[in-house]
Amino acid sequence: MVRLNVTLNARSLRDAENLVEGLRFQVPGTQLEAGCIGCNAWLGPDTTVHYVEDWATEADIRRRVVSDRFTSLLAVVEAAAKADVQFDFVTETRGLEYVFEVREQTS
Repeated sequence: MVRLNVTLNARSLRDAENLVEGLRFQVPGTQLEAGCIGCNAWLGPDTTVHYVEDWATEADIRRRVVSDRFTSLLAVVEAAAKADVQFDFVTETRGLEYVFEVREQTS
């Protein structure tokens, strides 16, 4: 899985609302793309704008990054006073068996 995390800071509440509106415009189309697990945009209580995309594979996020729709996303990011863009590559996911394994080792 690959997660795209975007955090934007705006100059004012109005600018933050405009940024989140621009990001929310991205959500429905992104969710329909092959490999998209989830996508969401929201305005935090401190007027920080957050945007997250989850992708099944690195190949899926690569297709996303070279798409025209991603260019539109970058335009919103560039409109922010400050932007932090981060790609998190998750190499392993485990469930309750992990809890069992760890608890068994400490007994």
